[in-house]
Amino acid sequence: DPKGYRRIDAVTEQASGGSLDWERVRLRLLIISALVVALDQLTKLLVSANLAPTDQVAVLPGFLDLVLVRNYGAAFGLLAGQTGLIIGISIAGLIVIFLFLRYVPPANNLGTVSFALIVGGTLGNLIDRIRPPHYVTDFIRVHLHPSFSWPTFNVADAAITVGVFALVYYLYKSGVFQRDHGQEQKP
Repeated sequence: DPKGYRRIDAVTEQASGGSLDWERVRLRLLIISALVVALDQLTKLLVSANLAPTDQVAVLPGFLDLVLVRNYGAAFGLLAGQTGLIIGISIAGLIVIFLFLRYVPPANNLGTVSFALIVGGTLGNLIDRIRPPHYVTDFIRVHLHPSFSWPTFNVADAAITVGVFALVYYLYKSGVFQRDHGQEQKP
């Protein structure tokens, strides 16, 4: 094991009181990721079947609406029309996550859940981009009328966002961001 991996393992094991069984971690990752993908695809199917692009359903008036938006880009509509590039970036990101998990499995449930949310959300949107007509269905619109409106998003986007914040917190609590205040070695 490279030096950095041992440090992360030791710190996360110490923070969690021990490491989780890798088979249980993989099973939890698979189940949570599959649930995210299923919920994402089901909600997109329901919205697509029941809303027209011009419809707006106020769930919490003045704050939360359901709308139908076809997003041909990535987050916030960036890279619109660059479906191949977005698919490639998504697949590369999943490969990096799986390689990371292979060598540095999460030491506690927070780590497992954070990675599972990111993987499930990425797969949910990747399915949309691969399947013709190659767009992601967004439908959740949060706004504070009339001054602020957040870009429309979906369950997969929410899972990725929560997963990233949870991962940062997990890594912070594990000590990964702490500086080593030991003596520096000079060549």
